[in-house]
This record gives sequence, structure tokens and C-alpha cells, in this order.
Amino acid sequence: MIASLRGIVLDKALDSVVVEAGGVGYRVFVPSPALADLPQVGQETRLHCYTHVREDALQIFGFLGNEDRETFELLITVNGIGPRLALTMLSGLPGGDLLDAIAAADHKRLQRVPGVGKKTAERVVLELQEKCGRLPRPDAPAAPGQPPDHGPEVVDALVNLGYKRARADKAVERAAASAGADATPEALLRDALAVIAEL
Repeated sequence: MIASLRGIVLDKALDSVVVEAGGVGYRVFVPSPALADLPQVGQETRLHCYTHVREDALQIFGFLGNEDRETFELLITVNGIGPRLALTMLSGLPGGDLLDAIAAADHKRLQRVPGVGKKTAERVVLELQEKCGRLPRPDAPAAPGQPPDHGPEVVDALVNLGYKRARADKAVERAAASAGADATPEALLRDALAVIAEL
């Protein structure tokens, strides 16, 4: 699975960018706001990625921030929402705006996104309203003196090791509860692996 890409921007299209990394050009589909913020052709960029594998295709979806990738991964867990619609939703309501709309059950705001009808908006709210409240907002800085939350990056590390995301979430939550807020990512990962062994 391609989790991130760092390389030179070779080309930009309406919904994608080609990034050359290690001599290979990867076409990465990105939300409109990310496309506008990407460096010019010939400059280096780094994208957080989600790799979608089908029988007939392998597609890479890229995001400038890890928070947007997490929101994307959350959206595609909803029945009837595939990667392309999730990308469209992030283009229509970028960053924390989309999470806020779901948390507030703002169906009308969600329906302004092309391809999202009344039933889809209702299903998204029904399935994600509780979950989206736990995701960090891209535009919400940490409170002064508040220790950084290493949970998401440790969950990503466990998923990259082959564990299911739901199991990784549960393990990190338990590990964080016993380790304390000032635990390092390495310590949290070690404790989470120990918890997984007991699950």
C-alpha cells in the first residue's frame, strides 16, 4: 500500500496530479483545494495517500494533510460512497467544514456537494456523526500546553503493519489510557502491540 509520496510534480490535470518518485510517475487523484495548493510543475511535493485496489485498476488518492486522508477513509466506510464520491465531498466541503456539517447533522449543506442527494446525506450523518467528532480538525490548533496526540499516527503505523484499523483503534485507545498523555509515539506503539497480543 502506498501511504505517502514525495517527488517532483510532472503534470496537473483537473482532478489529479502526476508525481515522479524514484523514476516512476504516479497519477494521484486529489481534492480541488489540494490541487490549487500544490507546488508548480517541476517542484517537489509530498502527499499523504490512500491506495484503492480493484480487480481492474489501482488508484491513488492524495491529500496535503493526514487529517483529510483520515476523513476520506472515514467517508468510504459508508455504504454507497466510493473513493471518487468521497473525493468530490472533500472538494465541495474541504477540511473541517465537512466534519462540522456531519457532526451538526446539516443535511442541506451536505446536499450542496454534487452527487450527494438527500438519502446519501442522511446515511452519512447516521453512520458518521459520532465518529467524526473524534477526528482532529485540520484548522484547529492544539491548546497551549496540551501534549500532542500521537494516537492517529500510531494507528496508521499498526495498519501499515497489517492490522485491521478497528483493532488498531481499540489497541491504541487502551494503550493511551494506561500510558498517559506524555507518552512518546514509540512507547505508545510498543504498548499498543502488547494490547493487540492480548485481544
